[in-house]
Amino acid sequence: MSENLSDVIKLQPVITKQLQMVFQKNRVAHAYLFEGARGTGKLAVMRSFVKLLLCEQPIENVSCETCRGCRRFESGNHPNLIQIEPDGQDIKKDQMLQLIFEMNKTALEAGRKIYVLHRADRLNISAANTLLKFLEEPEGLVTAFLLTEKPYAILSTIRSRCQIISFPSIPYEERVKVLVDQGLTASMAATVSMLTNDLEESLRLAKDDQFAQVRKTVLKLVEAVETNVHEAMLTVHEDWLPLLKEKEDTEQALDLLLFAYRDLVAVKANSNTLFTYPDFLPFYQQHAHHCSYEHLSNKIEAILKAKQQLHRNMNRTLLMEQLMLNMQEGFSFV
Repeated sequence: MSENLSDVIKLQPVITKQLQMVFQKNRVAHAYLFEGARGTGKLAVMRSFVKLLLCEQPIENVSCETCRGCRRFESGNHPNLIQIEPDGQDIKKDQMLQLIFEMNKTALEAGRKIYVLHRADRLNISAANTLLKFLEEPEGLVTAFLLTEKPYAILSTIRSRCQIISFPSIPYEERVKVLVDQGLTASMAATVSMLTNDLEESLRLAKDDQFAQVRKTVLKLVEAVETNVHEAMLTVHEDWLPLLKEKEDTEQALDLLLFAYRDLVAVKANSNTLFTYPDFLPFYQQHAHHCSYEHLSNKIEAILKAKQQLHRNMNRTLLMEQLMLNMQEGFSFV
């Protein structure tokens, strides 16, 4: 996704402003540990701050975007920046030795040197011990960024040498706003934000033709279920089963079906909640008064039971046929 400053601020406004103030006061730490779940904006915030640190002409604590430092950063060719990913399963000792060698060399460019360890929880013991002393006493103007989704897997000796920045989950409403700013429709942004907290994953799903077809099929099935069992069965055999050939795809579609009925419950209850399918509201409003809470509860329970049966490797065709019968009649799986 785009990493414009306005987008980064929307992701983590408090952390972004905190880092800008650190820069303004010239109090940049020698090491940062960015910790938080996937999709909380760690990478985007790191990139924005690193670009600011490498910028040759910052303007009011914001990178200028036009200087040689900013251009080199964007091209991935800045000589003062090294980024390290795990080599296989781990970040290895040899990688740390090479990093320290590079950091101690005379810089090709004046200014701060920066290194980034992605998935820092993958540091094996030898690599972590090799990094420790350098992390505490780097030579010259050096700043480290360690990124992790698993802070509990980071050695306490490494944590103690870093300034820890914890990234809270991004509220659903903010994720939707960011995705709309990225060009998604409000309806699609709402749907993918319900499935994942990860904005990158949300964008990938939204641009996937297969996912768009799954979404369309789920809503078609909801209409069919609320019509009669014959329409529901026809939709299952003509649309659902040919499209959803893998177990993972079926599970995702069942989640989407579940969200549709939660939307229907919210409409019936006159709730101000945000909907998974805001484009489907006219249908919900038309049908909500025909459904009792008990009837809707039974349908939701039937979908949840179907997910359990899916994990037990029940035949998909039989599973969906049974689900349609149970939803139509208001019963759940035995």
